[in-house]
Amino acid sequence: MWAAVARGPGEVLHLERRPIPRAGPGEVLLRVGACGVCRTDLHVVDGELPGARYPVVPGHEVVGTVVAGEGFAAGARVGVPWLASTCGECPACCDDRENLCAHAQFTGFHRDGGFAEYVVAASKYCIPLVAGFTDVEVAPLLCAGLIGYRASRLAGAAKRVGMYGFGAAAHLLTQLLHWQEREVYAFTRPGELETQAFARKLGATWAGGTDEAPPAPLDAALIFAADGALVPVALAAVRPGGTVVCSGIHMSDLPRFPYQLLWGERVLRSVANLRRRDAEEYFPLAALAHVQPVTTTFRLDQANLALAELRQGAVQGAAVLLP
Repeated sequence: MWAAVARGPGEVLHLERRPIPRAGPGEVLLRVGACGVCRTDLHVVDGELPGARYPVVPGHEVVGTVVAGEGFAAGARVGVPWLASTCGECPACCDDRENLCAHAQFTGFHRDGGFAEYVVAASKYCIPLVAGFTDVEVAPLLCAGLIGYRASRLAGAAKRVGMYGFGAAAHLLTQLLHWQEREVYAFTRPGELETQAFARKLGATWAGGTDEAPPAPLDAALIFAADGALVPVALAAVRPGGTVVCSGIHMSDLPRFPYQLLWGERVLRSVANLRRRDAEEYFPLAALAHVQPVTTTFRLDQANLALAELRQGAVQGAAVLLP
């Protein structure tokens, strides 16, 4: 099979011929139909996340068809998300917080992911996929969709929700929140008028640059960009008692900011990984809300191009690789 491999931190991906892997006990072998390209993949390739195993095949928004293995019938369509396995025994796992398991393994980080023609995954951590979405459409839901959903859940029942960074996660979550009759305030890089228009088209109440204040105080702000300087900006935009959720797995260092921005019982928190339960809740909801992913597709041999365009902010919606 062909696979795009990160041989070491900071290196470009290398297209390699590899033997098709075999499923072991409790695993399935999948033929990959599509794999979303996530900003986390960019962090893995750039060497910004400690603990990655190199060489590794990135990709954790994997849609595949079961070829062999246990747990699913041959021909079943399933998704392989970021969470690849957990210990199942630690306090976090026993408290429905498997996303915080200290012994968790992650797809495209510890285990080879979906930037390939075939992938092996643990059956218990694969997600049965709902009908109504094509492989290309459902791929971004496996991380971008789920992380946006979890971030919004942690923000509570917020009516006015700000989103800083309008990429794959924000464009999916905007549609869901619009369906729920909540107000979305989209913040992009200053001057990104096309992206702001895109946000309004998807249902955002307002869209502007991160250098602008929203027209009304926010109940919650979700930061999808990896820029730590946005944290005090978001805190200044939320009302007393509001919540700011940092939704990325990696972010640049936070700058110093006055306590007054946090005072007033504002909450600053992060999202760490995802649970299988999040997928069980989100996928039927996304189907009910008719969430429609906007995607740009790339061939597997264009994986470096996809990452480069993601890094430059040139992808509107989500990028997806087609083996």
